[in-house]
This record gives sequence, C-alpha cells and structure tokens, in this order.
Amino acid sequence: MTTTRHPHLETEATGPAQHSVPAWAERVAHAIPLVVLPVGIWRLPFALGYGMGGEPLPPAWYNAPYVFGLTTLTEILALLSFGLVRRWGEVVPHWVPRLGGRRIPPAAAIIPALGGLVFTALGIDWLYEAATAGTAAWPYDEGWDVLAMAMSGLLNLWGPLLLVLTYAYYRRRRT
Repeated sequence: MTTTRHPHLETEATGPAQHSVPAWAERVAHAIPLVVLPVGIWRLPFALGYGMGGEPLPPAWYNAPYVFGLTTLTEILALLSFGLVRRWGEVVPHWVPRLGGRRIPPAAAIIPALGGLVFTALGIDWLYEAATAGTAAWPYDEGWDVLAMAMSGLLNLWGPLLLVLTYAYYRRRRT
C-alpha cells in the first residue's frame, strides 16, 4: 500500500495526522469532482431552453438560475470530498472565529459523507431503469439519450467513490 505524506496535514499546534493519506484515497478525492462535472456541463443547455433534441423547454425565468445553481451546488458538494483527505477535514482552519484550530470530531465528517449511500441507492435504481427500459426511458432524441445515459452513468460513481473515501477517512481518524 502506497501512502503519501502531506505537509498540509501537519502543524506545530496539532502535529501530524494519525496516519498518512493513502495515495489511492488522494486519487479518489480527485476523481469525485471529475465524475460530477460532465453531467453538470451536459445540463447547461437546459438553462437556455434547449431540450436536447426533444421538444424545447418552455421559456421560464427560473430555468437559468435553477440549472446554474444546481450545477454549481453539485460541484461544490463534490469538492467537499477533499475534506476527507486534507487537513481542513480534521482541524478547523485558524481563520474561523472561535473555532479555528480545534479538532473536528470524525463523526462530523463521516455522517454527512454517508450521503454516499443515498447516491448509491439512486444509482442502483438508475441502473435498473437503464437495464429494463434502455434509451426509451429518456425523453431526448436518438443520440442525445445515449449521451444522457453516459453522463448519468458517470454521476452514479459519485456515491460509491464517496463511500470508499469515507471509509479511508474513518480508518485514518479512528483512535
């Protein structure tokens, strides 16, 4: 097992983390935002009312803010997975008033990260739907439906990757 020594996990006040971050966990943390990004980019034409080859979406004032907001929110949530391999997932940054420098209880990161179970369950449901209905389940023209399945398939990796990363965080932080 290869581990990577990260200087960002050490300070004079708290010392090094209990265990080094495994190199594979670092790679998984980098993979999570990358599997979320394609579906975010794929959804951007909806903001402009383009229905991906199907019927155009009705023009609505909330389409653009909703789509851009959803895309931004999902990418921010995906980027939070870096907290499971970085120092700021173990100790509150010093710039935070009153809490800076305090150790973060592992459960404060583990419990929200178990949201990966929800993503995994949704992914299993999606796989079942894709296997039984195929592209007929998608409301897009031929070609766009295949792209939709590919992008959604990538997004379905988010849950399992987050669960694996959470387990690595738990193993590293347990006493």
